[in-house]
Amino acid sequence: MSMITADTALLLGLALAFGAGALSFLSPCVLPLFPAYLSYITGVSVMDIQEDRSAAVRKKLLSHALVFISGISVVFISLGAGASLVGQWMQDLLSGSSGLLIQRLAGIFIIFMGLLVAGWVQIPLFMKERRFQYSKSKTSFAGTFFVGVGFAAGWTPCIGPIFASILLFAATQPAQGMLYTIMYVIGFAVPFLVLTFFIGSSKWLVRKSGIIVKIGGALMILMGLVLLFGWMPKIAAYILDLISGSWLSKLG
Repeated sequence: MSMITADTALLLGLALAFGAGALSFLSPCVLPLFPAYLSYITGVSVMDIQEDRSAAVRKKLLSHALVFISGISVVFISLGAGASLVGQWMQDLLSGSSGLLIQRLAGIFIIFMGLLVAGWVQIPLFMKERRFQYSKSKTSFAGTFFVGVGFAAGWTPCIGPIFASILLFAATQPAQGMLYTIMYVIGFAVPFLVLTFFIGSSKWLVRKSGIIVKIGGALMILMGLVLLFGWMPKIAAYILDLISGSWLSKLG
């Protein structure tokens, strides 16, 4: 039963990481600029992106979007691997309850970052954007890749705290840290690629992005509390009981 509970906790963590990635993309720091990013990496004007539905334009948008995501993935996954190694090193270096200590510290940090993301705490240092600038002289896949690298290497007031929380979450569970980071990247990539095809839908999402981020910030605070008080196994066991109960009722 403990192994099944651990697997349920892992699935819950992966779902949270995916949601964090989607929240990063849907945040006011990224989503409103999404058409401009596509225009910059493809060389297609924002008007043409929004109005031209030809197969050639869609193919160009999708191919560059995939390369852009690959550039982001290299940075994010590398940082996730580093966080997992640091977490493992700290657990090996410290004794006994080090894993619990790291988990509680991570919980406090994630609560703070959730307050920051939701806008309930304002710290000017964290609200400044720091970004590696890469100037594209012409449209190319290599240029698009490095734009993705530059995007991931920077800090934005929305993405930075969210991804930092995922890194610390990965450090608390080094064995699964890479999986959490990869799921975060997938969570970021899925809405990015979907809206590449249906870019008109981004206008509605932009209007709702502030609410989406506040909800995401509240969920981050909840996740921080879960880590701080060690509730993850209990939640996993509760979810498992619900699933098992539903199956038993069907069989009955």
